[in-house]
Amino acid sequence: MVTKKASSARFATGRPKPFSDETHEPVIRYVARNRRARHDYDILDEYECGIALKGAEVKSLRLGQASLQDAYARIDGGEMWLVGAHLAPYEYGSGYGRFEPLRPRKLLLHRQQIDELAGSIAQKSLTLVPLSIYFKDGLAKVEIALARGRRLYDKRHAIAEREANREAERVIRDHERRR
Repeated sequence: MVTKKASSARFATGRPKPFSDETHEPVIRYVARNRRARHDYDILDEYECGIALKGAEVKSLRLGQASLQDAYARIDGGEMWLVGAHLAPYEYGSGYGRFEPLRPRKLLLHRQQIDELAGSIAQKSLTLVPLSIYFKDGLAKVEIALARGRRLYDKRHAIAEREANREAERVIRDHERRR
């Protein structure tokens, strides 16, 4: 007996499934990156989480009008919130579509992950830093990092190490060219 797969498979949300699971590679389009975070913090762990947006915030994000400068995440009442991220107002939005650019936005993560992060933050004096906002298969996502702040001498050490690695790669590359 031959069974036929339904060609119009849907997610639980009712959206059509883009491709079959084995051949599908997610399409990721970055909107904003927090490059300063990798300089100011030692990144210990990274998490991908969804973000709850209202009205025209999605349209504003699609236009690339977002900034993660001075943004951070916090856990409050068992929920994770993105605080200080600036989404520029969508110029064509009116009425319900209007939103406040700096309002706290809820991040969507599993309860177990939130509890694990809350424990890490409380015990080890760590912080949650957003690294990037991007669209993955049409859904807005935020990459959050569990991080420890670097001291000034740590930053200098990291810069020196990075420059030494670059110099070593350059010497190897030049040596291979001479052959």
